[in-house]
Amino acid sequence: MGMVAPLYKLHCLLKRAQMLLLCLGIAYLMAGSILLLQRSSIRVAQSNLASLPPTMSLAAPPTALRTAGLGVRARSRWAAVQSSPGGGAKAGRHWPASRSLGVQHLHRRWFHSLVPESPEQKVSVHRSSTQKGTYIGCFLHNSSDRALGGTVLYDLRKMTSSLCQDTCSESGYQFAGLEYGAECHCGNRISSPQAPEEDCSLVCRGERGSPCGGVGRLSIYKVEEQLPGHRKFRNIHYRGCFELLKSTVGSFPVYSFQPNLTTQSCIETCTDKELPLAVFKKPRCFCTWTSSLFSLNQQPDNQQCVGNSARNDTSTSTPTEHDHYQVYHTPVLDSRCKERMFLPHRSSSPVALSSFPGAGNTWVRHLIELVTGYYTGSFYFDGTLYNRGFKGEKDYWKSGRSICVKTHESGQKEIEMFDSAILLIRNPYRSLMAEFNRKCAGHLGHATDAQWKSKEWPEFVSSYAPWWASHALSWLKFGRRLLVVHYEELQKALLPQLRLITAFLNFTLTEERLLCAQSNQDGHFKRSGVQQPSFDPFTPDMRQMIDSFIHTVDQALKSRNFSGLPEEYLPR
Repeated sequence: MGMVAPLYKLHCLLKRAQMLLLCLGIAYLMAGSILLLQRSSIRVAQSNLASLPPTMSLAAPPTALRTAGLGVRARSRWAAVQSSPGGGAKAGRHWPASRSLGVQHLHRRWFHSLVPESPEQKVSVHRSSTQKGTYIGCFLHNSSDRALGGTVLYDLRKMTSSLCQDTCSESGYQFAGLEYGAECHCGNRISSPQAPEEDCSLVCRGERGSPCGGVGRLSIYKVEEQLPGHRKFRNIHYRGCFELLKSTVGSFPVYSFQPNLTTQSCIETCTDKELPLAVFKKPRCFCTWTSSLFSLNQQPDNQQCVGNSARNDTSTSTPTEHDHYQVYHTPVLDSRCKERMFLPHRSSSPVALSSFPGAGNTWVRHLIELVTGYYTGSFYFDGTLYNRGFKGEKDYWKSGRSICVKTHESGQKEIEMFDSAILLIRNPYRSLMAEFNRKCAGHLGHATDAQWKSKEWPEFVSSYAPWWASHALSWLKFGRRLLVVHYEELQKALLPQLRLITAFLNFTLTEERLLCAQSNQDGHFKRSGVQQPSFDPFTPDMRQMIDSFIHTVDQALKSRNFSGLPEEYLPR
């Protein structure tokens, strides 16, 4: 009996130690899960080209660059938490209209759940007088009362009142409104009642000290005024010269008579009225909605409009029964172009949108979403793109809710996960420079001359140039059903190429959607201008290597009965 008590005490001690170890193990696993959600592990497509013929065998993609700031794109860990039954169906869903502000608040909290909360959550309702523009006030902005109805921009990490105002100004709007600290809304009229100032007390993500709206509330600014004729807009496109009946133009919602009318002033007039089309024939300016009158199939007679300009019509001229008018897309986005949703029925065979990094994948996704109205997905999670409105980034790529899925992978296993794919190819010289810009300065920035001259650039080219070729060759070898799209041809012939893409996606295209894509083809994410380094960054050795890869890919395309690479890739 004397031994029983010590043994019992030892048994209890071991049980307590076992429980302690179990608790520590659970805590360790939970901490690891949190870290995995915050940091995606580095993953690069591994090329499996061992079975290619000797002339097509190339180096595998780089595993990682050692240089700081040149990490490759990260794979999302959302797959682990969204693969549970029912979980994938709700993740990343477009906001439903909420009658309750509380429900709306929960939606917004979920929407921003990936972004670390700012230490300073609220600001004083008293603004500093040093802020840009003129602060108008706090206004309702919910499902029933929309304060501003123009363009919407998201930046969940760096939103500031200045960024929002500049974006709205470039898009032709006079008012900029910030909501929930990270969303920017534009418009030329405020269409909802004012709310108490304390409702707009959330801080901007990238700018403490100024109001950035609240839940269902906009902090609205009047952007800085610019002189007429000097306003700088984005996304103005010439639609063409069209012959219209006098009775037709007379039915347009806005008419302006200006003796000194210019194209710029007509576009400004229609932009201020929030109408997407400016119809111009000096001295008359008409504004209207997107209409089948300006059919994409109608061949514009540009010579007639040139003749009208040469005749220098005066203010006394009267419109005839049939007149030719110049038609422009204003920066205003047609309301139909803003609608986005996930596929109503899940697809069992995801379509890849595959490209080498820097080949314009984001731009093509933007166009596909415009022309179809459906979100595109991604094999990765790119927080920057998600913050810019690509909500499919957060959705698990196998959910079947996206019309196509972005990928840069080039291994046989990853390729064979897809039944079909759009293979997007761009001039490797341009692709390499675009990807280096992205790695050095983000999706919208440019590398500096110092970065082009650093040792990082030749290391990047030696690693990534072979990957450009091996990526295309792998998809040509292992891809089951392919549509090859050349970035340069999409730039030159946007609408015919979009028709091919949508037909490949089995989507029934409407003319209104094509007009949406044409009128807003650049979006708000493309790098402004073509800022090039002040010198040629490619050495003769680099060019010799890249040119040999161009020839190899060109021959591989032709061997699969596709057209070869565009001639501009290199002199032949």
